[in-house]
Amino acid sequence: MMVTVTQAISQSNSLIDYVKQVFIIAYKEPTEALESCFREEGFNCEVLRQKHLEEYKGYSNSYLCLLNHCQAWQRIIQENKPTLIIEADFVPVVGISQLPLPFNPRKKNVGIAWLYTCAPQFYYVSPEGFATGFSASTVAYIVTPEAAKVLITLEGKIRQNPGPKSYSSWDSTIDALLREQKLKNYLPFRCYGEHGGLPNLEHYRNNLSKAHRADVLYGSLAFLPIYAQGKKSPWLAFWWERLQARIKGIGRLLAGKYLRLATLHRNNYSFRFLGFAIFRHLTWRL
Repeated sequence: MMVTVTQAISQSNSLIDYVKQVFIIAYKEPTEALESCFREEGFNCEVLRQKHLEEYKGYSNSYLCLLNHCQAWQRIIQENKPTLIIEADFVPVVGISQLPLPFNPRKKNVGIAWLYTCAPQFYYVSPEGFATGFSASTVAYIVTPEAAKVLITLEGKIRQNPGPKSYSSWDSTIDALLREQKLKNYLPFRCYGEHGGLPNLEHYRNNLSKAHRADVLYGSLAFLPIYAQGKKSPWLAFWWERLQARIKGIGRLLAGKYLRLATLHRNNYSFRFLGFAIFRHLTWRL
């Protein structure tokens, strides 16, 4: 019998049942609020800050970010357990620990599972209601030891081309890299938090959007994102940013970017696929 998305959510193990360790990827950003949130939710939390080495002088910010994620991947390989990696500008929703896993934990071919997505596109929805797909973000994602062993090779590829001093959108290559090794990557029904960072000028200089936000959230955020702090009207700035994100998310759905027509046609216009894509937006929450 087919299981609906709602049933899958209610029947799934919660996040805290599967993953206990959280690595926070940071440079100089304050992480106290983020650490406090995750510790109160029951997670073990550790901050991995970017190292300052003379040889790093002139390296692009994107490559330095990759090196920091490599620290986390190496630790996951050593400790041999699934781990949640989040960047310092991630803002979780309240009660994130009790939200459902976006995949079946009994599957042996799980690569990564994004808890926050950027430019997502899904490929398939299982009868249990779990979606595999693509995202271009490493703001918040669960990594299995099997995936970490593959991801750790990415640094060498980027070092060779385009090189440490050049910009690279390496995060957009993760899905293809893992799928080459027969690992499946999962998308959340809704985002488990917000990308709270300020506009990224390095992205802008390379013809990418300066900022990206969650298209639809699971719940209320634990604290006000950085992008709204210090504004004349912080909450107005927050709601305006969230409204734009919701409109953009719905626009991507209508434009066939989240669920492509070819994918829908290939699966006989499955209601399961349409239901997942549409129902996630049916909430008044910005």
